[in-house]
Amino acid sequence: MSTQSIDRRKGRDEVSSFQKWLRNNRRVLTSAAFLVVMLIAFTLANPSVFTQFKTYRAVMIALPISIFLVVPLVFVVTAGEIDLAFPAIVGMASYGFASIIDVGGNPLLALIAALAIGLLLGFVNGIFVVQFGLSALIATLGMNFLLRGLINIGAEGFSIALPEIRGTLFHTLLTGTTFGIPNQMFWALGFAIIGFLLYNFHKFGVHVHCVGDHPGSAQEMGINVKRTRIMVFVFSGLGAAFAGVFSVMINFVWWPTTGDGLLLPVLAGIFVGGTPAWGGIGTVLGGVFGVSIVSFIETGVIAAGLTGFFTQFFYGIIIISSLIGHRLNGERVR
Repeated sequence: MSTQSIDRRKGRDEVSSFQKWLRNNRRVLTSAAFLVVMLIAFTLANPSVFTQFKTYRAVMIALPISIFLVVPLVFVVTAGEIDLAFPAIVGMASYGFASIIDVGGNPLLALIAALAIGLLLGFVNGIFVVQFGLSALIATLGMNFLLRGLINIGAEGFSIALPEIRGTLFHTLLTGTTFGIPNQMFWALGFAIIGFLLYNFHKFGVHVHCVGDHPGSAQEMGINVKRTRIMVFVFSGLGAAFAGVFSVMINFVWWPTTGDGLLLPVLAGIFVGGTPAWGGIGTVLGGVFGVSIVSFIETGVIAAGLTGFFTQFFYGIIIISSLIGHRLNGERVR
């Protein structure tokens, strides 16, 4: 075989591999492209705001909370389930965290307690859905109301201020700044990387995909379907606990409403990021890009000179546009 033939064959293989990579990652790339285009549009609308680092830093202060939530929720949706209880789990875990510190407890102990609360509540959600056969939509919605009610009963409407954690080593490590970037962003990205590896390269991620695609076939393959379905809710509870802890650390105060207002933006971020609602497929990185898109909308709308009344309108426009882009960019797969 001549050298030219070998080169041509090598070139075709490289093109084929690149096309395969594009096809396998089209949802992530679409989400990333949509984020870039949106930021460019906002920059053209108001260059004085979106060419300054402090604008992005302001968004990165609260964005990690959504990242902690969206990563495990991609697992939940891929498994063919839905979790609407995570806002209340955020509130309950952060309530436990703030209460322990308020009585003089060690912040590290409070963190462990908050994570335990999140894991336990996620496990309870999984038991309701898997063992009792309840609809995930209804069961987790009911848990959301139940937990929020318990929070209101326990707190009686009072907040918990934690000024004593300001400037401590614990606070600096979790929510200080490094090179001008909030530390919580690094923690959230680390959590996203772990989620990405679990989702794409660990057997747990493989099991989640199989269960979401066809539970019966997954069972025949030897996968413990019930345990996998419960574990995705446990993972969701863990992410909600982290989100609750960082919410308190950022604001130095816990409110009974902590976690409220996160439901729709985070769910929107999942679907904007390219994880479809029918299960079996999804993307963790796309979810991170999705919540980033949602997080920048309000800042961009205000910076463009519009009032806050336009925010929800643009939420709808951008969410629908990105979903249409995903639909046109890839076929429906089960």
